[in-house]
Amino acid sequence: MTSFAVPTGHAGTRILGLGSYQPDTVVSNDDLAKIMDTSDEWIRDRVGIANRRFAGKDEKLVDMAVEAGAKAVADAGLAPSDIGAVLVATCTMPSQIPNAAAQVADRIGVKAAPAFDLNAACAGFCYAVGMGSDLVRAGTAKHVLVIGAEKLTDWVNPTDRSTAIIFADGAGAAVIGPADEAHIGPVAWGSAGDLVDMIHVADRDAFIFQEGQSVFRWATTQIAPIALRAVELAGIEVSDLDVLVPHQANLRIVEAIAKRLRAKGAREDLVIARDIVDSGNTSSASIPLALDHMRAAGEVKSGDVALLVGFGAGLSYAGQVVRLP
Repeated sequence: MTSFAVPTGHAGTRILGLGSYQPDTVVSNDDLAKIMDTSDEWIRDRVGIANRRFAGKDEKLVDMAVEAGAKAVADAGLAPSDIGAVLVATCTMPSQIPNAAAQVADRIGVKAAPAFDLNAACAGFCYAVGMGSDLVRAGTAKHVLVIGAEKLTDWVNPTDRSTAIIFADGAGAAVIGPADEAHIGPVAWGSAGDLVDMIHVADRDAFIFQEGQSVFRWATTQIAPIALRAVELAGIEVSDLDVLVPHQANLRIVEAIAKRLRAKGAREDLVIARDIVDSGNTSSASIPLALDHMRAAGEVKSGDVALLVGFGAGLSYAGQVVRLP
């Protein structure tokens, strides 16, 4: 029987470039206190957020994804014509058709490439990195642009303090390309579909609903083991980690995950992403936003070993170890 031809793959993959974008409008806790029963102290105590960014009415999710994606391509030293596929992780498009990715690809100048959206909510960027890495490793695409982009303010009741104090808008991106050895570890991922009611949008006319305390308990007990599994799959020790970038859901959750990793051997000088303080929870955009901001601030450097772990509605979760560009 005649066998089919298949693409030639690569030994490994790596992140070649990063990019991010946030809207100009900064909304402080004091700003929110003017429209709902809350305060700066109340918000900081519960979720650790001081400020967040809100997009304007005319600023679309696709606009933010284009800005972040174009920066990542340039940071990678590539031209749009070098990109072989575009993946947009998002759960907040205003409608399901058309998808974001095809529009983003066209506007960046990536012509005729496969482009699709991926919805794993706040775990979406890690899902997309895992998928993009596999596409490159298999030889299906030489370079993949992965973007996490959200306009959560389209889906949040602006007077509901259980969600309006948390969620924000933005986009972050990474370009994944081939490498002689693995610089992106295997993805540790999964789902808990029996817990879908914890975070959901009931219908197309509804706002995001979240059982805050239930999500907090789940994340603080279940995510550290997923993070440790990603380290194990990468074939390294927890002590080899330089950087921890959890989804920026809640500062208390971030610190709880870091504490559990240190109890398992992570170093005291492990750099922890705390971008939530000034960016809020941007769902699938939070991990790439944090990475780009940490790099710009000089908190991380090229070659650092970073553990990424996302978790959110679905409930979905994913993590992988990567070497920073």
